[in-house]
Amino acid sequence: MDKKLDNKEVKEKKTDSLPVLCSQRWILSYLFFWGFFFAYSLRVNFSVAIVCMSKSPTSNSSASSILTDNNTTQDQCGALEYANFTNERAEFDWNRETRSSLLSAFFWGYFVTQIPGGWLADKFGGRRVYGTALAVAGIATVLIPVCARTHIILLYILRVICGLAMGTCSPSATSMWGRWGPRLERTKLTASHQVGSMLGTVVTFSVSGVLCESGFDNGWGSIFYLTGGLTLIWVFLWFFLTRDTPNDHPRISVIERNYIITNIEYNANKRTGKVPWVAMAKSVPLWAIIIGHTCSNWGIYTIWTSLPEFMKNVLKFDIKANGALSAIPYICGAFMAFATAHIADFLRSRKILTTTQTRRSFQTAAFIGAGIFLIATGFVECEKRGLAVVFLCLALLFTGFERAGYAVNHIDIAPKYGGILYGITNTIATIPGMVAPVIAGELTPNDTSEEWRNVFYVTAAFYVLGAIIYCCIARGEIQPWALDKENLKETEVFI
Repeated sequence: MDKKLDNKEVKEKKTDSLPVLCSQRWILSYLFFWGFFFAYSLRVNFSVAIVCMSKSPTSNSSASSILTDNNTTQDQCGALEYANFTNERAEFDWNRETRSSLLSAFFWGYFVTQIPGGWLADKFGGRRVYGTALAVAGIATVLIPVCARTHIILLYILRVICGLAMGTCSPSATSMWGRWGPRLERTKLTASHQVGSMLGTVVTFSVSGVLCESGFDNGWGSIFYLTGGLTLIWVFLWFFLTRDTPNDHPRISVIERNYIITNIEYNANKRTGKVPWVAMAKSVPLWAIIIGHTCSNWGIYTIWTSLPEFMKNVLKFDIKANGALSAIPYICGAFMAFATAHIADFLRSRKILTTTQTRRSFQTAAFIGAGIFLIATGFVECEKRGLAVVFLCLALLFTGFERAGYAVNHIDIAPKYGGILYGITNTIATIPGMVAPVIAGELTPNDTSEEWRNVFYVTAAFYVLGAIIYCCIARGEIQPWALDKENLKETEVFI
């Protein structure tokens, strides 16, 4: 079991006996899919539940303002559906400011633990960090109904705890793939993250709306019990089925273990020692990822937080249709993320494109394509709202190209420090999550289509900026500061 196969033997046996779909690296990918599915369920469930929890009106004012216009035209656009919206199962008298601060409490915790989470994962192992994070978040979520009914301060604390735990998930996952992902399979293996998170968001929004009306514990309570409880079941499977490195795994085959080891650019069995912080700060390829990640998140957070409002106030979709139709673009994005990840690794494995060319071209396509169709969406009137849904689907389709762009680029340039790098870039890229929704709100005081065009123009401008910079300076090969010292002279450049 401990005997290593040389590179030639591994390559000779790869076609005949190397396991794929049932291999341990793909089992890890499946587990990450469900891990991020539940992570994003815990992340967004409160956004739906708070509507059911609070007695404060959330939609009637919008309906009233809409109905002041020509009734015939607005009825054709479906606006009259809002007048009958009620919230009969609410328990709390929370005003708009309280609701907003409860929603933002998550991000205060999420912002803090990105870099520490990556460092802990690289130093002590991503398996423990990732599993513990979801266990903590799952327990905190299950406790939300009790604590909310006890005192609002306890609810704030639980929201911050969820954010602190969730902040470590992406960095620790990236750290693990730096030790488990063969260099020509990384894109498709890590695609499980984005697909799982998108589908987790879609399913949670859809199911939570049903639970609000017909679930147990006054409806909203069931949202937290189910999402938190299912997450804790997943945690048991995670710790049983996964290990930090291929060498630690008791059920991995010799062929697969050595295939992974010989296709990783450093000794994955060594824990991260002294982190080259200064070299990282000077690294141009890392700054390319930071800018790409930040510009991407500006668009994603704008769409994520503002899409339901745009579909309600501009396209005039009724409340039930809004939830379902808001989910369709995310499903399109998840599908494209999965597809492009496989295409990208195929192009790299056949040496049609280098890793650098792949990352640059796919990320540029993501930025330009999404920007074009977002702007097009802003010019669609409510009478042709079906076309707007098509444009939004196409915009989210193009964001799926990012899975072969910046999203996996951390492991390309520094697999040994993948967790720390993702923590750094995601810390900075979280800022748009705090700023973009505020800008969107300031630009749309009257919720007119002309005002929403400005929101899409700003988003497209960030996309263009990201495309230009990332396309010019992004790199796909491992950087010298990320190599083990003893391998600096003899390690080949991987591209």
